[in-house]
Amino acid sequence: MERKQHTVIDSPYGRLTLVATDGALSGLYMTEQRHRPAEEAFGERDERPFGAAIDQLEAYFQGELKEFDLPLALHGTPFQRSVWQQLRQIPYGETRTYGELAAALGNPAASRAVGLANGKNPVGVIVPCHRVIGASGSLTGYGGGLERKQRLLDFERGAALF
Repeated sequence: MERKQHTVIDSPYGRLTLVATDGALSGLYMTEQRHRPAEEAFGERDERPFGAAIDQLEAYFQGELKEFDLPLALHGTPFQRSVWQQLRQIPYGETRTYGELAAALGNPAASRAVGLANGKNPVGVIVPCHRVIGASGSLTGYGGGLERKQRLLDFERGAALF
């Protein structure tokens, strides 16, 4: 049986709930996030499994960390997991379109499916779904809200330091 634990931390984007499954990070949820599981799904509150995640998030928000290196336990379909792996390949401060991600997965016609998988990403910020934009360069859906998406992109481009 899986053991789930969680903690809540403050960030420049509001409170973040971190969830671990058997000691590996399996969720990072913002307040009022779309597809946020019910609180009872997060397990007991315990900070112990989150030391490295908290340290890396703090370094990221300070502008000192560009790439996360954490053990993740991402639960999703094989297609979702392949999209989430592609998200991790998008460099800090850069963006990709849904179509570019679909093409990288070998299926250029799958941009809608990529968008749906992107929206189900359980570990926002660390798996940088905020770096995906529409074909026209416009901001499109983000589970944490478009304002947060814009703020994260601006932050990574050096336009908004905290």
